[in-house]
Amino acid sequence: MMSEKRFNPEKADMLIGLERKKLLPPDKIVGLLNIEPDDTIADLGAGNGYFAIPMAKQSKDTLYAVDIEPKMLEMLRENARKEQVKNITYVESDFDPIQLEDHSVSKVMISFVMHEVPDINKTLSEIRRILKPGGTMLIIEWEAVETGSGPPVHIRISSDEMVKILEKKGFGAEAISLNPENYGVKAVIV
Repeated sequence: MMSEKRFNPEKADMLIGLERKKLLPPDKIVGLLNIEPDDTIADLGAGNGYFAIPMAKQSKDTLYAVDIEPKMLEMLRENARKEQVKNITYVESDFDPIQLEDHSVSKVMISFVMHEVPDINKTLSEIRRILKPGGTMLIIEWEAVETGSGPPVHIRISSDEMVKILEKKGFGAEAISLNPENYGVKAVIV
């Protein structure tokens, strides 16, 4: 049985639908990370590649697609093959610990996952560990409001709360409203 917090891979097709692309345009959101061709990137909770593939296309270096669910990584592998993206390394891993080396990535994307992790402080410590000095993280999450889709409101983390959590963990953080339901937080280690 799946946890109420964990995404069900059987619903993966909805992650790449037209409605989602209108609400969360992947190229626009990936643009918030200011990816350079030499950036090494980790997409934590990469799923079927909604953000991973556009990020991998912008970097000539490695994109680590990290996901706990092998079915999602297999879908991503197939989607990357169709898009002829070859710089993705697939990593089956939880976030405590993340199966990547210390200071191995310059950019981290973690979308719609923070509300699922068992211990947000441990996950943020792991992200700090894998980020290179001066690296950037982008968190995409559900605003803590009732909506017609997404996780139950009681497990969502508001943008204000996310910024406070990040600041307590030593990140400089800025919230960015993406639409009435979703936000981004861009963060750097300070």
